[in-house]
Amino acid sequence: MPQPATMLIADAPLRWQDVVAVARHGAVLELSGQAWARIDNAQAIVQRIVASGERAYGVNTGLGALCNVSLEGEQLSQLSRNTLLSHACGVGPALSDEQTRAIICAAIINYCHGHSGLHRQVVQALLGLLNHGITPQVPSQGSVGYLTHMAHVGVALLGIGDVSYRGRIVPAQDALQAEGLQPVMLGAKDGLCLVNGTPCMTGLSCLALADAHHLLQWADVIGAMSFEAQRGQLDAFDEEILALKRHPGMQRVGSNLRALLDGSEVIAGSRGIRTQDALSLRSIPQIHGASRDQVEHATRQIETELNGATDNPLLLGTPDHYRVVSQANPHGQSVAMAADLLAIAMAEIGAVAERRLDRLINPHVSGLPAFLVSNPGVNSGMMIVQYVAASLCGQNRQLAQPAVLDNFVTSGLQEDHLSMGTNAALKLHQLLANVTRILAIEYLLAAQAFEFLKDQRFGAGTDRAWRLLREVVPAYEQDRWLAPDIEAAARVLTNTALPNLH
Repeated sequence: MPQPATMLIADAPLRWQDVVAVARHGAVLELSGQAWARIDNAQAIVQRIVASGERAYGVNTGLGALCNVSLEGEQLSQLSRNTLLSHACGVGPALSDEQTRAIICAAIINYCHGHSGLHRQVVQALLGLLNHGITPQVPSQGSVGYLTHMAHVGVALLGIGDVSYRGRIVPAQDALQAEGLQPVMLGAKDGLCLVNGTPCMTGLSCLALADAHHLLQWADVIGAMSFEAQRGQLDAFDEEILALKRHPGMQRVGSNLRALLDGSEVIAGSRGIRTQDALSLRSIPQIHGASRDQVEHATRQIETELNGATDNPLLLGTPDHYRVVSQANPHGQSVAMAADLLAIAMAEIGAVAERRLDRLINPHVSGLPAFLVSNPGVNSGMMIVQYVAASLCGQNRQLAQPAVLDNFVTSGLQEDHLSMGTNAALKLHQLLANVTRILAIEYLLAAQAFEFLKDQRFGAGTDRAWRLLREVVPAYEQDRWLAPDIEAAARVLTNTALPNLH
């Protein structure tokens, strides 16, 4: 059995792919000597603050609206423990294991900047959860951007609550014991560090980026199949014409479409049959390209946050010459806006796919048998799958409404503007799942349309995509149970990489 890959946190900036490797693919997370040194330096500053009696938010004061209540001695450890217990009040169904792992990974990356101040053993305990396959059960709802999700992770370090372990839900204490791990003893600032910052929205957004980039590749392939099945006019994708509007994503999509359709007898034989195609067909470079450009922008925003220090307060310098600064780096406005932008960009991918697939089943415009079945009437064919796609698009319109605008006031007016970035990331995950199913439906319909055109040669890329689907979904000869076909097509989209596209 192959050993899992290793992801090392050192000095180089990290990418969303690094979080995905740990969260989704089980890469072992390790810290370099430099990273541990930065963590230890920040903790030494905390100890110097405690010894000096200087008042510093969350180190030796209460939290939120209680920031002016001074604490000392054993109260500091108790504050950290109480912070986790009181903040672990999320509701709703649990996050998936990979979502929680992404959050933990992003939190550890934050601590490795050396500006947080938590004890080394807390970071070691978080690494223990990831690398021993112990995943806290974290309720998905209840975050205004931070706090509740990481609090549920934190209480697992104390041996409290339930975790996912070896395919079962078990008490955290039992899983820690089975792996030879001990519950963590918390010190000053540990509790605040665990619940603070933006790792929740950032980790979740890294997973969303992986899905968005992947779906954009498939959208070009499936869009090309629909274009070909409807005998599109290839001049709309002409390189010289597209170059007159220099959006980078638009150029990449145009290049992809030309490569996918290269050698198509269907396209060559249809040249000039109409003056121009419907916009959902001829504007694939413009629509898909715009979404690609927005995803690139969101990627930069999310990766900048991933590589930033997002605690409050932040610690600078050394134990002998330090600064402790209360500020607002845990406010996740950039990630919240990026997640909302991703939702809009990917909702549009689903929306135009639904328009293309609707044309495939409509005999008034497709030039194909009604609902893509040989004997319509006794067979309903692919009629109702378009209803499903329309329903998913309708839900996506709701999910694409910006979460960042839904500001609320918390903590007795102390925290009176919130990013809602975690809500933005979570609804983005649902939207991406919907887009996957919409594209899967278009894939099914385009492949079925090919069955009526297969006396001619298809494009180099579209032919491969058609044959790939036919390995798991047979042609539709008469009405059958369609739900498994949609899920089989969705699995192809999810599990198949497309390395030969931009």
